[in-house]
Amino acid sequence: MVPDDWKICKLRDIAVVTSGGTPSRVVENYWGGTIPWVRTTEVQNCHINKNDVQEYISLEGMKNSAAKILPENTLLLAMIGQGKTRGQVALLRFEAACNQNSAAIILDEKQNAEFHFNYLLSQYSNIRNSSNSAGKSNLNGALVKSILVPVPPLLEQQKIAKILTTWDKAITVTEQLISNSQQQKKALMQQLLTGKKRLAGFSGEWENVTLGELASISSGGTPKSSIEKYYNGSIPWVSIADMTANGKCITSTKKKLTANGVENSSAKVYPKETVLYAMYASIGECSIAKVEVCSSQAILGIRPKEGLGFEYLYYYLSSLKQRIKLLGQQGTQANLNAGMVKNFKILLPSYEEQQKIASILTNADKEIDHLKQQLSDLKQEKKALMQQLLTGKRRVKIKAELNGSAFLPFQ
Repeated sequence: MVPDDWKICKLRDIAVVTSGGTPSRVVENYWGGTIPWVRTTEVQNCHINKNDVQEYISLEGMKNSAAKILPENTLLLAMIGQGKTRGQVALLRFEAACNQNSAAIILDEKQNAEFHFNYLLSQYSNIRNSSNSAGKSNLNGALVKSILVPVPPLLEQQKIAKILTTWDKAITVTEQLISNSQQQKKALMQQLLTGKKRLAGFSGEWENVTLGELASISSGGTPKSSIEKYYNGSIPWVSIADMTANGKCITSTKKKLTANGVENSSAKVYPKETVLYAMYASIGECSIAKVEVCSSQAILGIRPKEGLGFEYLYYYLSSLKQRIKLLGQQGTQANLNAGMVKNFKILLPSYEEQQKIASILTNADKEIDHLKQQLSDLKQEKKALMQQLLTGKRRVKIKAELNGSAFLPFQ
């Protein structure tokens, strides 16, 4: 249902729907030219600008393929793609060509590209779930042409697009703030955890000690999944998925063990403030147990002894993550083991300096978490607004003036 002054049209009624092509890869002079060529992998529910393009084709390459120049403000809809790519949409911000796996939607002059981009974006799941008559998982040109879209008057399209663009700008600014804060935290870790930057009031040499000297280290275990009485108890059982989902602090887990499950496996209960460290899959992933937990055998429980702060240890191990991942990729064995972790070298300042360093990095984490919550709120607000504005459930007022148009707030 849409307002009386809106229409419901198929895309083919308001746009030319075509696609692109790929010049032969074996002909070198078809590539490396001056014509931007957009791949389906770049169609990621976004605006595509020139700096997003990875490949260029030549005029000769375009002439000898189905590729064609698409005008600015063409909508690209991924018809084929791995993962979540199929069904995603992009707004082309410059003239370019594209491959044959995307539908190119060239709107007529009475349509606002930003409005229709947001509508197709809001319909991602519905479009993705469409399939052709052969029952395949891909879209095709005929299906894209038949997609139904609401068509308000052009001035209302423009106003709705302007409102949603305001939210997009706020989202982009917040994303950049998060990125900047993460980079600043990374720089802080590199300086503070190596002693290159000392905090006021602290001096003296740091010790270089192995982790095995500073902590008790052991791995967990997994009770047999076929025995029901081992599970659905009260003891949180940490998996690597729990660590990646929760981040720094773990207070709850997806699965819980019974005391019977712990007793009949190599799992053991770790006290709170144990640092959990992943040896397999997401190697180098770190978390802090904020309650008593046990873990799978893929995770080490590291319990600091006197003189080593658990938060300092968390940040120190986190700072090694990229190096550890690279070590796993280069070596013949992609996983870690308890012996390797015990031999990790740690630069150890006084306990008081450890606490101060951990406090600074914790505050940096809090700022990042705050920004992430702001970003989540903005996205939810925009989503709710899209559901109202793009269907006409919430209208905008438009006042015509002699010198153009002026837009009033929501009705």
